[in-house]
Amino acid sequence: MTAMDRETQAALQQGFKYLNRYMVLMWRLGLGKWLNSAPTLLGRYMVIVNVGRKSGQKRFAPVNYALVDGHVYCVAGFGAGSHWYQNIMATPQVELWLPDGRWSAQAVDVTDSDDASAKIRQVLIASAFVAPLVGIDPHTTPDAELAAATADYRLIRFERGESITGTNGPGELAWVWPLLGLVLLLALRGQKRRK
Repeated sequence: MTAMDRETQAALQQGFKYLNRYMVLMWRLGLGKWLNSAPTLLGRYMVIVNVGRKSGQKRFAPVNYALVDGHVYCVAGFGAGSHWYQNIMATPQVELWLPDGRWSAQAVDVTDSDDASAKIRQVLIASAFVAPLVGIDPHTTPDAELAAATADYRLIRFERGESITGTNGPGELAWVWPLLGLVLLLALRGQKRRK
C-alpha cells in the first residue's frame, strides 16, 4: 500500500467515524426506517450492537448490509483490523438494528466460503454511494477485479435469532419528535398572538 493509499484510508476512516455517530443518533431518534427508504440512492444501513473486546462496554457499528437468501451480510471494508470486526469475532453474539426491528444474532466470518465474492458484491451494491466513494463500481466491475479490490475485506453473515424489544434500542429517543412538535406549535401560536 502506498503512502497516498494510507492517507486516503486514514481520511476515509476518520470521515466514517463522524458519519457513524450521526447514523447511530438517527437510529436512536427512530429514523432507521427512513434511512433505509431509498436504498438505491442512499444505501441500506443497520447497526451492529456488540461488546468491546477490551472495555466490555456496548459498542455501536453502523454498516451497510444486504439480505441474501434470508441471511444478513455485511463487510468489514477496512479488513480484519476494524475494531468492530475484532469485537464481533471475540464475542459473536450481537444485536442487529434493522428496519424491521431489533434482533439477536450470531456473527460468522464467511470470507472463505465459495460464494463470498458474490455476497460481497451484493453488500457493495446495497451500499449505494459508499462503494463508488472508495473506487469500486459493484455493478460493472468484473469478478476478478472486484476480488482483487476487496481482497482484504471480511464478509460476515448474521444468523438472526429472536426479535428483541425494549427501551435501549433504535427509537428510544423518538420522544423528541412529539416534544419538538409541541414546542413549534406553541411558538407559532405565540407569533400569531403578537400580530
